[in-house]
This record gives sequence, C-alpha cells and structure tokens, in this order.
Amino acid sequence: LLFILTNDYYFNTMKTILLSLMLVFTSALYSQNEDVKQVVVTFFKGFHAKDSITMKSVCTEKMILQSISETSKGNQLKNENPHSFYLSIATIPATILFEERILNYSIQVDGAMAHVWTPYEFYVNNKFSHKGVNAFTLFKDNDQWKIVYLIDTRRK
Repeated sequence: LLFILTNDYYFNTMKTILLSLMLVFTSALYSQNEDVKQVVVTFFKGFHAKDSITMKSVCTEKMILQSISETSKGNQLKNENPHSFYLSIATIPATILFEERILNYSIQVDGAMAHVWTPYEFYVNNKFSHKGVNAFTLFKDNDQWKIVYLIDTRRK
C-alpha cells in the first residue's frame, strides 16, 4: 500500500479509475432522474395545452388523484376521478389562460418507483391564484415511467 501511495504512476492510475467509476455512476443516476423528470414535464405540457391525450400518455389508467385545500376554514382532502380531471382540463374555455409554474424538482428513485416533489405557483389569466406543492409517485413498467399517484396542496 505504501508503494502504491508513493508511486505517482499507480496513484494517478487509481485516481483515474475511481474518478471514472464516479462519473459513470453519476451519469447513470442523472439519466434516470431526467427520465422521471421528463414524465412530469410532459404531463404539464399537456396540462397547459389542455391536451388530455398527452396527459394520459404519462399516467396509468387507475391513477389516484387527490388535493389538499388549506383554507381558513380548515384543511380538506378531495379525491378526483382521473376521467373527470382530464375532461375538466380539456373543456377549459380558450379565453382562460392558466399556468402552473414549477419552482423546483426534487426527484428520488428506488428501482421501479420514483417520487417527484414540485413546489409551484398557479396563475389564471396572468394573475396569481394559489400556490402549493405537487407530489407525484411513478412506477416503471416495461422501461416506461408512468404516474400512478398525484396529490397536491393548494393555499392562497
């Protein structure tokens, strides 16, 4: 060991090997996180375009949707049917503009499950409406990530 540490050739070779292994691991982790993030980005592209087909393409058929409203009257948990949700988005009048501005993506992956936490601000016709956080749970099936669960908070 002393020979390896004092010999520049061996020391530099070991440094190169360790650095290469770290880069490979980091690259694989980044790629996996980017794949997960892209599902959420696609969901919001469909959402903002009022395109339920695009939204459905990244969700499972039996996706669970819930919202937590935080009001002065107390907190309320609301369950929503995915079909009703898609219909409500697709039928928003063209005169109403809305934007959910994602402030950050926090992504965690373990095997075939991923979790994405996205704080946001919501605007209607360029006027602030509310803010909160989305929590997406995704499942990897046949090398494709799909949203299986979405819960969000909403507060003024």
